[in-house]
Amino acid sequence: MKLFGRREKPPAEAVTRLDRDERVLTWADTASGPVVATPLGLWLPGYEERLPWHLVDKATWKNGILTLVPAVDTGDGVLVEQTPRAVRVTVPRDLPNTVRVRVQKAIAFTRHHPLPLDGPRRGVRVVGRRVPGRDGISWQLVFDPGVDTDDPAVREAAAAYVAQARVELGV
Repeated sequence: MKLFGRREKPPAEAVTRLDRDERVLTWADTASGPVVATPLGLWLPGYEERLPWHLVDKATWKNGILTLVPAVDTGDGVLVEQTPRAVRVTVPRDLPNTVRVRVQKAIAFTRHHPLPLDGPRRGVRVVGRRVPGRDGISWQLVFDPGVDTDDPAVREAAAAYVAQARVELGV
């Protein structure tokens, strides 16, 4: 982006997939097409759908590679991390900073708690996120691998941790 004068426009292929009122915050070049950041999420080359900010569980930028760990809400606010998506960026523009700011801005609360389990110590991460277009905080649970999410004791403990987080945030 230039300080004065015209802002560089993204290529037409970068904006054809956007919703009617969606606007481009920034974009970056990759060998397989542009990565486009909007107020609602990221459009990655090779994927037909936008990755919403509130479903980006982790994001890293290292040596020109943007790696995202998306999550899927399986119901009841339980998130399951998906296979990481990595793209090598050739011209980053402001994309790394925009991703960092948007992912951080979406998270209002995050804390890992132990769960009452037999065997190895495992837990749950309670995350309160701001979802574009929704008022308030959406609460999500990310269980450590191997946790039986159908176990009533696990569910009860996780619900108590969410209630505790709500009180802590005053919501």
